[in-house]
Amino acid sequence: MNYAVARNINNENDVLDAYSRSVIEAAEKVSPSVVYIQVTARREGSGSGFVFTPDGFILTNSHVVHGATKIDVTLMDGRRFQAQLIGDDPDTDLAVIRITAPNLVPAELGESQSIRVGQLVIAIGNPYGFQYSVTAGVVSALGRSLRAQSGRLMDGVIQTDAALNPGNSGGPLVNSRGEVIGVNTAMILPAQGICFATSIDTGKFVASRLIRDGKVSRSYIGLAGQNVPLPRRIVRYYNLPVESGILIVSFEDNSPARNAGLREGDIIIGFDDQATAGIDDLHKLLTESRIGNKSAVSIIRNTEQLRLEVVPEESRTSASK
Repeated sequence: MNYAVARNINNENDVLDAYSRSVIEAAEKVSPSVVYIQVTARREGSGSGFVFTPDGFILTNSHVVHGATKIDVTLMDGRRFQAQLIGDDPDTDLAVIRITAPNLVPAELGESQSIRVGQLVIAIGNPYGFQYSVTAGVVSALGRSLRAQSGRLMDGVIQTDAALNPGNSGGPLVNSRGEVIGVNTAMILPAQGICFATSIDTGKFVASRLIRDGKVSRSYIGLAGQNVPLPRRIVRYYNLPVESGILIVSFEDNSPARNAGLREGDIIIGFDDQATAGIDDLHKLLTESRIGNKSAVSIIRNTEQLRLEVVPEESRTSASK
């Protein structure tokens, strides 16, 4: 065999071995932390999760455990425990459950901010009940937005081509060091290779609130709206920073928005001196810190620009949990 050809083959084998070693080592490190979740609700379901504290807290997806009457968790070593729902947050599709068990192996949590497009990632979960399945791929894109089942937009979502299937939901997405950088949450069907994970930075924040309060508090003003373009003459006349706004369609009963004097047909263009070109912009601004505090709402009513004060309340979705 030609020496140059042999050298190329050896180089290819070295690259393959390095790739394989990275996947193997990461999978071996995190697999003992991964759990198989079986849920009893209106109908039986299953998903994945991972232990992230030595005392049995497990991070998973909200849609895996929401509304469950019974949650069973199976560890990699075959031990099975009944889990308690600590709290879930449909707006980020995250939930925390807990088991009481000895000798647990918590996963090491990484940082989403250090992720780069193209880097190797490994997903571990239980697709279709095939427990502890490992898939590998790369980070396809960062900063994606994905609509949660609650209707809110989830920001900072990681896109990957590591294959996910039903049952992978709630499992960890890890880097080559075996650090969790995301929580696998969704795939686009029937597309192949377009899968998503909630960033672990979001996961850390939500998990801490769920452990502390059993919920994630957000504010709301109680209206239904739709995104609409603004007339060009209005944009030019008022020198507006946006070319669209939120047309108010209806209000909830006794809502903060109604009590503030807002009306159907008003178009919201700003909240607390920040432009709101659409519903998602408003959602981002309705944080926990706004609850009970006066906030200025800028609107267009007919052709007039007005500024009203509203006092956001705690989201009824949060309060009911």
